[in-house]
Amino acid sequence: MLRGGARRDQGAYAGAERAGDDPLDAAQERRVRAVLALGGVPQSDLPDGVQQVRLRLLERTASGREAPRDVSAWAAVVASNLAMDWHRAKRRRERLGERLAALREPAHPSGEEASLLSLAVARGLDELPAAQRQVVVLRFFADLPVRGIAEELGIPEGTVKSRLHTAVRALRERLHDDEVV
Repeated sequence: MLRGGARRDQGAYAGAERAGDDPLDAAQERRVRAVLALGGVPQSDLPDGVQQVRLRLLERTASGREAPRDVSAWAAVVASNLAMDWHRAKRRRERLGERLAALREPAHPSGEEASLLSLAVARGLDELPAAQRQVVVLRFFADLPVRGIAEELGIPEGTVKSRLHTAVRALRERLHDDEVV
């Protein structure tokens, strides 16, 4: 009985290859939908899952590989793998959302927090060498572009970038050491 079913399935596969028809018959599609649904894929994503199974079957045909012995079983395995992939992608999106939420700063820090941060930044600026402090003030407080700072100070843009990088790194370390951020 299984062999007959396998031949029937393989015949449907070959017919789809020749005629450009749907490589999955109605029963196979129902089975794929059931496997996806039992795998936890939401109803709204089931049509996409069925299309993915069709696509993989067509890709297999196009690559010249041999037809699966039992297209229905093959499609069920592919659907099961797609369900696992769907859950993995969902977990990745959730973890990314958590990381982004953790990185967000409070929209409006309290007056006390803002005062502490301002005081820590001012102390950090005081500890920077004069050349670094100058480019930080011009860039972040006067809002000048790197090119404008270079022209005003008569130094190359690369030097401005280097000083900014070094100064910002030193300020960041200072703020973390002081446990302000």
